[in-house]
Amino acid sequence: MLLKELSALASPLNDQQIGQLQQTVAELSPQQLAWISGYFWGLSQTQTAGHQPAGQPIAAVAAKPAGKLTIIYASQTGNAKGVAQALKEEAVAAGIQADVFASGDYKGKNLTKETHVIIVASTHGEGEAPDDAMELHEFLQSKRAPKLPNLSYAVLGLGDSSYEFFCQTAKDFDSYLSKLGAKPFVDRIDCDVDYDVPAAEWRAKALETIKEELLGGNDAEVVQLHVAQNATAAVSQYNKQNPYAAELLVSQKITGRDSGKDVRHVEIDLGESGLTYQPGDALGVWYDNDPALAEALAAKVGLSGDESVEVDGQAYSLKDALIHKYEITASNPQLVTKFAELSGSKKLQKLVEDKDKLREYAANTQVIDVFAEKKTQLSTEQLQGLLRRLTPRLYSIASSQEDVGEEVHLTVGLVEYQQGEESRFGGASSFLSHRLEEGANVRVFVEDNNNFKLPADDNTPVIMIGPGTGIAPFRAFVQERDNRDAEGKNWLFFGDRTFTQDFLYQVEWQKYLKDGILTRLDVAFSRDQSEKVYVQHRILENAAEVWQWLKDGAHIYVCGDANRMAKDVHDALITVVEQQGGKSREDAELYLNDLRKAKRYQKDVY
Repeated sequence: MLLKELSALASPLNDQQIGQLQQTVAELSPQQLAWISGYFWGLSQTQTAGHQPAGQPIAAVAAKPAGKLTIIYASQTGNAKGVAQALKEEAVAAGIQADVFASGDYKGKNLTKETHVIIVASTHGEGEAPDDAMELHEFLQSKRAPKLPNLSYAVLGLGDSSYEFFCQTAKDFDSYLSKLGAKPFVDRIDCDVDYDVPAAEWRAKALETIKEELLGGNDAEVVQLHVAQNATAAVSQYNKQNPYAAELLVSQKITGRDSGKDVRHVEIDLGESGLTYQPGDALGVWYDNDPALAEALAAKVGLSGDESVEVDGQAYSLKDALIHKYEITASNPQLVTKFAELSGSKKLQKLVEDKDKLREYAANTQVIDVFAEKKTQLSTEQLQGLLRRLTPRLYSIASSQEDVGEEVHLTVGLVEYQQGEESRFGGASSFLSHRLEEGANVRVFVEDNNNFKLPADDNTPVIMIGPGTGIAPFRAFVQERDNRDAEGKNWLFFGDRTFTQDFLYQVEWQKYLKDGILTRLDVAFSRDQSEKVYVQHRILENAAEVWQWLKDGAHIYVCGDANRMAKDVHDALITVVEQQGGKSREDAELYLNDLRKAKRYQKDVY
């Protein structure tokens, strides 16, 4: 196709040169095309405009690039990375040369060489920078940070407004760059969990703002380089925006009959999707809400569910929109605040005045129970304005693809509690465990997590701490180490309520222990004795051995509850380093911080 188009333009190239150019262009990425266009311009000092064949993809690149956009992402689970990559693609399509870097791969001192930088940052834990961004975050607030009077920048934050330190890392980067003399070319945006639309609008605004500067004043004059259809990389076409309809193979309860928990082992068939994953990655699950809950929620605010509403330019019945398009289980502070205003509820209005109590209430109260605080008639527009858009749930993958082939396994704990005489369930967990029949399809995608990965050296020892469903990625880790015949030692700490009812994957762990694949297994069942025992207690009981493993180069992994478990485990590890290493508490904290920077201490907490 390219050969025909070049011939149609009465090209000065001969057939052999055209063939060589066609072959070269087909192998180039959009970024490379953008670079080479500027290079050719510099050689020729002339401009040529191509002819666009109908239906053929093109890479639109500036005839004379005058500057470059550098995009840096600080990502913990992959959302910031996805936004950064989308921004790069949009920049290249607009004729802007753009490079994208993970924050861990970018040297802060190089900011003095940049003209335009966009940082896309998520926030981890209690306002902490993602592991990969720690060094850049610390560098920019240190005395070593250079002055940046010639830098234009912008910051896009991703977070969850349910948390106290909403988008704190983005706010930090914005503040640090400003203090160093850099100038924002567009205001920072702090996006909530349903970030797709506002992030896309912000990206468009940011690129439009700097386009003229980066294109050197050229008024959108571009070279159209045609890319062959087969030039894209051989990767799966399925992602968050285009999930794969996978078959649910198994949803099996793995807690005992008398357990207070319903935990499921879930197996999903990825079929011919081409989706691949590594231990430590997550599976994104798009779920449907319970139709009965959708009806009840509409009725609670005086609606029938049959009303017609519009979502993204398409018409739905209100009930269908509540099932497929909106978050109708988990509450959030913004919803509570808005409903307090609409309803006039004095209880809610009082809560809104205390941010800590508001967050606690929102975290423990489902949407329908917020609406039950005061009977209120809402219009469909008001209801839609209260609700967040539905977002996928991310589950730590509990299998190694080396071991299970085209399957992917999850460990799903059903969220369930009583609200008066009624039961409340989590949206995604109840979908996977109760409402989705085996053999039915579920929309999924793989979310890479480069901040939770096994060491590259198979001889490296690993310590895995995963109580409850936090055990999931460690099942994948051990399967992977087994399949790779890794020589490194493996130590697992697991905890739950009772040995007889809640020992998840017990038979598997005992077999791995017997076969020598699992070097050590320490368990803590909190309710099997009068005094509760948790994994952090087992760590302290084995402090000398834990310290020896650390001295031998062990990597530590923690997965599970962020609010209590991860903090208690972190405190226990500080105590181990402090006591066994003969360090002050401050030095022990610095030691663990250095382990995080070296990717020897990684967390997957939620």
